[in-house]
Amino acid sequence: MDLKEIQNLIKFVANSGVAEVKLEMDDVKITIRTTLETNSTEATYVQQLPAQAALPQVAVPQVTAPVVVNVTPEAPVANDSKYITIKSPIIGTFYRKPSPDKPVFTEVGSTVAKGDVLCVIEAMKLFNEIESEVSGKIVKILVDDMSPVEFDQPLFLVDPS
Repeated sequence: MDLKEIQNLIKFVANSGVAEVKLEMDDVKITIRTTLETNSTEATYVQQLPAQAALPQVAVPQVTAPVVVNVTPEAPVANDSKYITIKSPIIGTFYRKPSPDKPVFTEVGSTVAKGDVLCVIEAMKLFNEIESEVSGKIVKILVDDMSPVEFDQPLFLVDPS
């Protein structure tokens, strides 16, 4: 597991609202803890597990990466009740563009029709087009480009009026 994968995992855990995640692989053990208080810190610990005698030992440095996470509870907004939330039908990586050299599918303020492609989600090397379930105006894009998404995670808010 390289540093970029660890950083992506930290971002994913911070966005998911989970308090603690432990990941153990062959020779690496990662623990990510978050707290939901204002000005809280998030610490990631990577530890080398004892290597088996038959395998050559590889030095994995212990990494501690404190990250400051500002979590402010959002006040419930009455206006959001009139919006329709488009959610992810699968687990994967969210992309706003069909390819790096193409324009984004949709922007905030764009009008979409039922069946228009809003984004793609990559799952197991397959790119799945996510289509709009309703016609309306995109009010908010809830996920950053190239971010991991979970099943049923909100992606877009659409104003159907």
